Amino acid sequence: MTPSLSQRLADARRDHFTLDVLAADQTPADGVAAYAIQHEILRVNGAQIGGWKIGAKSDSGPIQGAPLPDTDLHADGARLPRDVFTPLGLELEIAFRFARRFEPSSTPYSEADVHAGIGSIGATIEIVASRYAGWPNVDKLAQLADLQNHGALIVGEFTPYRDDFAFVAPSLRFSFDGHDVVKATPANPAGDPRRLLAWLVNHATSRGIAVTPEMVVTTGSYTGMFFPKHAGTASGRIEGLAPVSVTLY
Repeated sequence: MTPSLSQRLADARRDHFTLDVLAADQTPADGVAAYAIQHEILRVNGAQIGGWKIGAKSDSGPIQGAPLPDTDLHADGARLPRDVFTPLGLELEIAFRFARRFEPSSTPYSEADVHAGIGSIGATIEIVASRYAGWPNVDKLAQLADLQNHGALIVGEFTPYRDDFAFVAPSLRFSFDGHDVVKATPANPAGDPRRLLAWLVNHATSRGIAVTPEMVVTTGSYTGMFFPKHAGTASGRIEGLAPVSVTLY
């Protein structure tokens, strides 16, 4: 009997290998199926939800997200082996933590309620990776099921939330071994990332999952994706936030 896609992805994440051709009957039929696989991956691997990644490809486009296993979150300055991530892309992002708990609910939380609940913000570096050998030429729903191409998240120190922070166009620097790796004007394709937060809260709570102050919610890249070719240290600084770095060896 062929293992389910959730089992195959969980095994690939745990044992650091990639899957070859994805059979048509294992491709998620829709977003509901892809999101169900995400949570099954965490269950199979015995991981808790340590945070979420959310994003959109435009400032008015649809939003997607994925739960992040607590085992994939690392503190600023972490040292991680390169060979467990295939491929290995790096993105500099802004993340949020809430100052309140959003309980499971069948009634949606309003955007005003969600924004009023923001407690703090910080810089993160996401490692983008895939469990599919053919990435990026892989079915989009299959990628969504694979925790939306998540590898790891390095989390900088958080600072109290400020409503006047330059979320749309922050001043920032992202470098690898001291060399600037930002090739375009820094911008999050989702626009102001705060617009993603109400979707996340309602996505989780409508599924019976509480969103808690401990969870880190990272909201998409301001720098595009950088693929380092060798070992080294990635360093990110977003003006107004504590710096964040990760060393790959």
